[in-house]
Amino acid sequence: MLKIDASTLDLKEKVVNIGRVTKVVKGGRNFRFSALVVIGDENGYVGVGSGKAAEVPDAIRKGIEDAKKNLMRVPLVGTTIPHEAIGIYGAGQVLLKPAAEGTGVIAGGPVRAVLELAGVRDIRTKSLGSSNPTNMVRATIEGLSQLHTAEEIARLRGKSTEEILG
Repeated sequence: MLKIDASTLDLKEKVVNIGRVTKVVKGGRNFRFSALVVIGDENGYVGVGSGKAAEVPDAIRKGIEDAKKNLMRVPLVGTTIPHEAIGIYGAGQVLLKPAAEGTGVIAGGPVRAVLELAGVRDIRTKSLGSSNPTNMVRATIEGLSQLHTAEEIARLRGKSTEEILG
């Protein structure tokens, strides 16, 4: 997989979830915060990361750094995705379906954050499994990573795009 240089992109970030994590120790309870962050340039690049720290801003900063390491390219056809895909991560399942121009992003909270920052403008989605934000975001990323354009498939098969599309 190709490494994407985050410094060349104009990235926006969105905090999807902040959780309070508690560790019970001899002297009482230790509180920390975990942050799930999605970053993207709204033009085909998206990444997701998580960070954990004693303070919320530090957890968010760590999440952004982690997301920059996990950037991926999303193939787009106009304003939508090239074909249907199902992403599975843990108990989370997300169905991604292309939609006609003008439909908008029909998706729930965590999935919507990923798709909007990826630059998808028209799509229909359905969460089929867990509603856990981490699993939903990672399942969406998994579904987006399964996508391929007709040109990519034609090049892999050594055929022309017209032969693939019929």
